Amino acid sequence: MSIKYAKVIKKPLTFLRLFGITVEQFEEILFKLSPQWQKKVISAYKRPGRPHALALCDMLLVLLLYYRSYATQEFVGYLFLIDKSQVCRIIQRLEPLLAKIMALKKAKVLSQKEVEKLIIDATEQPIERPKKDQKHYYSGKKKQHTLKTQIIITRKGRIVSTSKPSAGSVHDFALYKKEPPPPKESTIFVDCGYQGIEKLHPNSEFPYKTNKNRPLDEEEKAYNRALSYIRVKVENILCNLKVFKILSNKYRNKHRRYGIKFSIIAGIVNLKNGFA
Repeated sequence: MSIKYAKVIKKPLTFLRLFGITVEQFEEILFKLSPQWQKKVISAYKRPGRPHALALCDMLLVLLLYYRSYATQEFVGYLFLIDKSQVCRIIQRLEPLLAKIMALKKAKVLSQKEVEKLIIDATEQPIERPKKDQKHYYSGKKKQHTLKTQIIITRKGRIVSTSKPSAGSVHDFALYKKEPPPPKESTIFVDCGYQGIEKLHPNSEFPYKTNKNRPLDEEEKAYNRALSYIRVKVENILCNLKVFKILSNKYRNKHRRYGIKFSIIAGIVNLKNGFA
């Protein structure tokens, strides 16, 4: 027995738990991916040998199961009755094609209402201890080696952009300054990691900080609670991203393809939340 598309779509709840999306969302992605795949197959050099062991729908299942579970490629291959090297090739071939249809576009058009309020936050993911530049990747906050990525979302939860991954030692505010700034007319909501952002973006809202010499008064506490109520949306979106364990478990792959994986999954989360 192996996982086959024709069988697993008959159990929608199982499908959702295995692959992180519904059958309808999968079919929408497959519909968009098929033309890209056909172009690749037609333009590819016709080498002698056997055809692909799996159909495109099953190959997409392989990729999604890998993202969702982040099990070893050998384990995923065992579930589909293919070799781990085939799993690796499927991932390498499908990721660039998926990026064309699912990854966030830099020139994304937003309505005036969406631009008015944006929420910014950064997330860190643990990685295996690097052989070089260990100090550069070490996060004092997480007490381990990490990769850090910044996301910007609208008030309704649409992911607008994701930054290039940075080493864990890079401060949240420093990461913000590396990326293109949000529109000047936007009001942005950030946490304490972005202290000083008002100098670059006057329309900024961030919480009051307390210390042992100056406790917060009731008005400041009320402001922080109201801000937390707004910013909780970005925490929910980060939780949606980390449903795909490849973005939450210790990252084992090479760092150079991390950004494309993050962007693809961000596009999938937008699709799940109704922002296709």
